[in-house]
Amino acid sequence: MTYDVVINGDTHRVELQRIDDNNWRCKVDSHEMELDAAFTARDVLSILIGGKAYEIKRERALNGDTHMILGSARYSSDVQDPRSLRSRRAAAGAEAGPARLVAPMPGKVVRVMVSANDQVEPGQGIVVVEAMKMQNELKAPKKGVVQKIMVAEGANVNAGDPLAIID
Repeated sequence: MTYDVVINGDTHRVELQRIDDNNWRCKVDSHEMELDAAFTARDVLSILIGGKAYEIKRERALNGDTHMILGSARYSSDVQDPRSLRSRRAAAGAEAGPARLVAPMPGKVVRVMVSANDQVEPGQGIVVVEAMKMQNELKAPKKGVVQKIMVAEGANVNAGDPLAIID
């Protein structure tokens, strides 16, 4: 199995080959290793590499972002299967055209971080929505120019309401 893994914006090619139930041969970019890996709880992976143990936790935010937590360090992450049609289209730039940023849940807009006509990068914060006393930063889905901001600070939004358009 081969995956492209993006950690804090850096892409790594990860190749995995199962040896037996918990043992794997793993190649990250050009570095090869054997490891023992097992899920110890939902979204918690225990890995043993060269006699050293690591626990990796996966965290999914309400806005769809995924983070990996290793010890006290937290990393933005994304796993892509290069064989999937969706991954190939995204890599080829097939996601051209305007992208709408929508509210993933009902809440209150507490901060608008960009203005119309601002250049944005993928993953850059656009709007912060507070729901159930938690603030969720909604990020740009792609590189582009903010065409329109459709909300103001203090506005109440429902799930699915458009917040911004990025082209």
